[in-house]
Amino acid sequence: MLHELFSVYLKMLVLYSPFFVLSCFISLTRGYSSKERKHLAWKVAMGVLIASVLLYLFGRVIFGVFGITPDAFRIGAGSVLFISALGMAQGKSAVQTDNVQQDVTIVPLTIPLTVGPGTIGALLVMGVSQPHWDDKALAIVSIALASATVGLVLYLSNRIEKILGDQGLQIVSRLMGLFVCALAAQIIFTGIKGYLVS
Repeated sequence: MLHELFSVYLKMLVLYSPFFVLSCFISLTRGYSSKERKHLAWKVAMGVLIASVLLYLFGRVIFGVFGITPDAFRIGAGSVLFISALGMAQGKSAVQTDNVQQDVTIVPLTIPLTVGPGTIGALLVMGVSQPHWDDKALAIVSIALASATVGLVLYLSNRIEKILGDQGLQIVSRLMGLFVCALAAQIIFTGIKGYLVS
């Protein structure tokens, strides 16, 4: 059970890409006080948790309404996730810092930076592929732990920025991008395999 919990937690952490989100968070909160950043960090974590749990739980309804098979969705979601991850791995900026005075908690920090199209697809597929409530409870605990980890990373943004610097953050973001590319490829291959077998 602990092994499964840790496995889903790691998968969610890779999907959320906290260090990529951290670099965007730092860009968007330039000029914020340390206290404001810390408060915003937990608001983002709560937004990520709520959005993720809702997507995970209502995946079956969404598939039922639109008549899309989970395997087709895996291929589509994996492709979108791969494209996003490719941008991350190449170090492309995901935010524009033109208007940072608006509230950035939900858009863009929660959606689409932390819970982006690929993550949304992965959560929907995960929700459909785990019909039993004990599996769902385990996944929700993993999502909560991963959301809290994102919040903690953002909470410690001032310290991490001092330790790693801009260049260090870029390196870590690019490494996270490579991990997300690998995860996206796995989602696509699982979808193709499921489609060919059925």
